[in-house]
Amino acid sequence: MTSLLHLDSSADRSGGSVSRQLTALFARTWRARHGDSADYRYRDLAAEPVPPLDSGYCALGRRVEQEGRLPADGVAGLAADPAEQRAWELTRPLVAELLAADTVLIGAPMYNYSVSASLKAWMDRVNFPGAFTDPATGDQLLRATRVVVVSARGGAYGPGTPREAWDFQTPYLRAYLESLGLAGQNLRFVSAEMTLSTLVPQLAEFRPLAADSLAAARAELTALAGLSGPAADTGLVTTGACGG
Repeated sequence: MTSLLHLDSSADRSGGSVSRQLTALFARTWRARHGDSADYRYRDLAAEPVPPLDSGYCALGRRVEQEGRLPADGVAGLAADPAEQRAWELTRPLVAELLAADTVLIGAPMYNYSVSASLKAWMDRVNFPGAFTDPATGDQLLRATRVVVVSARGGAYGPGTPREAWDFQTPYLRAYLESLGLAGQNLRFVSAEMTLSTLVPQLAEFRPLAADSLAAARAELTALAGLSGPAADTGLVTTGACGG
């Protein structure tokens, strides 16, 4: 069954988040193409935060690393106390969701040149030792998974911009995702830039650039989701505090 895992991580849940609007566009388009038979899962990492790592997670992770390759069903048996059991209970469903998805859609607004705390907490927890390696063969279980990362940036950080070198987000996410075993050719990054220009008077001169960037992001996401034409809904709000 074709499946999509949709993650949002913007702290802005008021309707003004550009990254949330763009991921919603992708998800609507994808679901329209694949129909009711497709598996769609949504997780709002800001509304339901993933708990940060604790001693139980660290202790269980070290024990799993000492054991070597271990099937997921065997991890719970290594838990030495309730804290470690709880750590695995919180972790395993997130790992299972990621493994089950053919496509992963990540809403990743740029916060302080990187990612939001809610997305970082999810990233930390799912990266459990051995979770994405076949214990029998050593194969990478996410090798064929497609990931689309949608980023909204208050400023401009694309190639050729004065702050290109300040984009720590894209290389960081690429390195992280490839470390999980995802193939580089299956990763796509789509960004809408200058999203704060419609809100901040000093940035008003960049509003045409913001509109062009948003339109390009919409077109690319619609194509990536599998439809050749524009989506029916064009009512995106182009302002976004908190970086989108």
